[in-house]
Amino acid sequence: MRFDILTLFPELVTPFRDAGVLGKAVARGEIALDIHDLRQWAGNKWGQVDDEPYGGGAGMVLQAPPVLAAVRDLEARDPGPVLVVVLSPRGRLLDQELAEELAQQQRLILLCGRYEGFDERIIEILRPLELSIGDFVLGGGEVAALAVVEAVSRLVPGVVGRPESVAGDSFSNGLLDYPCYTRPAEVEGRRVPEVLRSGDHEKVRYWRLRRSVEATVARRPDLVRRNWGRYPEEVRSLVRRHDPDLEVGVGDTEDWVDEHEP
Repeated sequence: MRFDILTLFPELVTPFRDAGVLGKAVARGEIALDIHDLRQWAGNKWGQVDDEPYGGGAGMVLQAPPVLAAVRDLEARDPGPVLVVVLSPRGRLLDQELAEELAQQQRLILLCGRYEGFDERIIEILRPLELSIGDFVLGGGEVAALAVVEAVSRLVPGVVGRPESVAGDSFSNGLLDYPCYTRPAEVEGRRVPEVLRSGDHEKVRYWRLRRSVEATVARRPDLVRRNWGRYPEEVRSLVRRHDPDLEVGVGDTEDWVDEHEP
């Protein structure tokens, strides 16, 4: 998988590429992450890539010619399939489902905006995927681009050491993650749940599933409604038991036989 990040501030992105799990994946060649300074395509000796907006108003707008030139140059360097992504507050909201879709791509070019954003003709000409990480304002697209790289790269085989840890992450199965504990067994009078120390794998599995369902129903009922159709009956039964009044989709909701209760 290859990522190209086009930005006015490469120094914000470079340390991220070289650290942690991602840095190791880059070093092993499982991920390629190239960072490009948009000013390389400025076309003038000052490196200017922005200008005042037509019609007046505060702030500056990133010009179309340097962005278009940069994208076309990057595309030409590797003629394989590529998806251009513009980080934009009006874009599709990034979630686990979208991250999984993006992980199927061979290459992403991520365009990081600044100031008042991009000249609209960039969007009209390139027809990119516009993507947002939330309903809030950032100074630029770099943080959003890093969130995309982090969410997508860990889905690439080999990047995360234990694939099962990815499969069990929050949102991957439509549920929030279960609580985790480690040594010591007691902290300020609070002990690790005994079931986790029992050695009974089935009881541990069920305890974790139940805690995931409880957390999701309590904190993100919207996830339950959105994923109701894909839940197995075991999960549906736990949802009904935890909150019988939660409005969800239609389907068989008969109680699952609770023979696994620790």
